[in-house]
Amino acid sequence: MPLDPWQNSAAYDRAQGAEATFIAKVYRWMAAGLAVTGLFALAVTQSPGLQHVIFGNPIVFLGLIIGELVMVVAFSRVVRTATFGTAAAMFLAYCAVSGLTLSAIFFMYSRESIASTFFITGGAFAAVSAYGTLTKRDLSAWGHFLFIGLVGIILASVVNIFLHSDAIVFVTSCMGVLVFGGLAAYDAQRIRSFASAGDDRLALHGALALYLDFINLFLILLRFFGRRR
Repeated sequence: MPLDPWQNSAAYDRAQGAEATFIAKVYRWMAAGLAVTGLFALAVTQSPGLQHVIFGNPIVFLGLIIGELVMVVAFSRVVRTATFGTAAAMFLAYCAVSGLTLSAIFFMYSRESIASTFFITGGAFAAVSAYGTLTKRDLSAWGHFLFIGLVGIILASVVNIFLHSDAIVFVTSCMGVLVFGGLAAYDAQRIRSFASAGDDRLALHGALALYLDFINLFLILLRFFGRRR
């Protein structure tokens, strides 16, 4: 027996509504993560004691960087099996630690240029993520090329530790804008496929992916627009 067209329409509307609700949840968590990062970064700038602990000993700062990497890997491994509360705590804890390390930019760039670059990043991120969400084009093929680009940036950055080449910095920065802008669009589209599962933990997973895209894009744009102290 053929289905009533009105039933088909109602089912489609419910699916679309559920997807929109899920995507909104992802971006709310991402925004919460950015807020936590900002608060912790500002807390460091206001506390000479924290500054001494974090930046007074290179081992502590390096430990925080390594800790961030470990936390991302751990979160990615357990997010689908952990309780929502545990996953949310891990996400926010990562954002807090990220705030501690990112506080370094306040001692390298003027606050005005940091703020203006943040808003530039926000506009660029909104544009590319909206494209990823709304486009009918399948962006899954981008993943392979974006990963290769990301590996290339990492390798070039490691080599430049020894070469100290301004040209390499410029090229990797330009590549970084393209790669992380592409990743934002790619991840935004991929998040739509999570909606059908109806799992809030996947909203956290998507929020972390977009958070990382945003932060990396912000740091790269800061190389272009940041005004050194």
